[in-house]
Amino acid sequence: MATIRKRGPYQWEVQIRRKGYPPQNKTFNTKAEADAWAAMTESEMARGVWISRGEAEDTTLEEALDRYENEILPGKKGAEPERSVIRTWRALKLAKRALASIRSTDVAAARDEWLKLYKPATILRRLAVLSHLFSIARKEWGMESLSNPVELVRKPQANNARTRRIAEVEQTTSESSDEADQGRGANEGELERIVATTGSTLLPSIIWLAVETAMRRGEIVDLRWEHVDLKRRVAHLPATKNGSARDVPLSTKAVATLQTLRDKRANRDARVTGRVFSIRSDAVTRAFERAVTRARKLYVDECREAQQRPDERFLTDLRFHDLRHEATSRLASIFPMHELTKITGHKDPRMLMRYYHPRAEDLAKRLG
Repeated sequence: MATIRKRGPYQWEVQIRRKGYPPQNKTFNTKAEADAWAAMTESEMARGVWISRGEAEDTTLEEALDRYENEILPGKKGAEPERSVIRTWRALKLAKRALASIRSTDVAAARDEWLKLYKPATILRRLAVLSHLFSIARKEWGMESLSNPVELVRKPQANNARTRRIAEVEQTTSESSDEADQGRGANEGELERIVATTGSTLLPSIIWLAVETAMRRGEIVDLRWEHVDLKRRVAHLPATKNGSARDVPLSTKAVATLQTLRDKRANRDARVTGRVFSIRSDAVTRAFERAVTRARKLYVDECREAQQRPDERFLTDLRFHDLRHEATSRLASIFPMHELTKITGHKDPRMLMRYYHPRAEDLAKRLG
């Protein structure tokens, strides 16, 4: 039987004691809420379907995020990007609420605010992390009563397919090619300009490896010297995004890049071991973005001095991951599809096609 008593002038306490179940205590602001909760709890106990909601009601989203970061994240390959997502959820007022009180309307409100500023793919990643947190809490943290509010939220349609290729030679719109060759930096492509303007000592080597090997950003920063065989021209990746190890063939330029880095390390250490690059994945992205911004500004200034109109596409809308697209498209002209999947690590050729973006003019040349 439930016992309801008044506590102070504004609160009502409910106590439920039933054989076979742990004692239940809960406080409400009104007697109507206390009666409703007591009736629901006793009914569930009588039907044998009662599940404790105590931990879900006492644990805030912020506390759950902290536990998720400490217990779940270390075992995930995409730990660093997810840590950034966790910080985003933790910064919301919603993080102060108990897990049991979070509804799909709360998640939908956050989604709508983010959609004003970010692309759908970013929102989908944030929703996926929250959804996994609720699943873990329900399955492994003893919060069986929790429902997953993300499951009922309408997901934005991701339209993030990209066909961005790297410009190898700067394009001009108002001058002939002979006149363009006389301009400053006329024979410099986008990557050369980015490398020239970066303040990072590591980014140039990372850029050339990315565009020569089609390795992912995380695979490059996790690369270790003991897995690099410059004589065989192979880099071994023991842990990749899709869970399978693979060997990546190294081009002449990739070998030269790694050899230069190894020679510099050998001058300091007798034995070259450990990570090739001492930098985090997110730091690579930030350094790349800063370098692109500086390179674009310098390019625009040069065009202004030469009284030329800047190409709107040159050094704009360029991301580090586009280097993997570029590398895949270049390698596709050398290797057949079944060999290319071994290099890029794609298990499904359909996924590989998202990274293969041949230029129409190159295809036209093959027609003769």
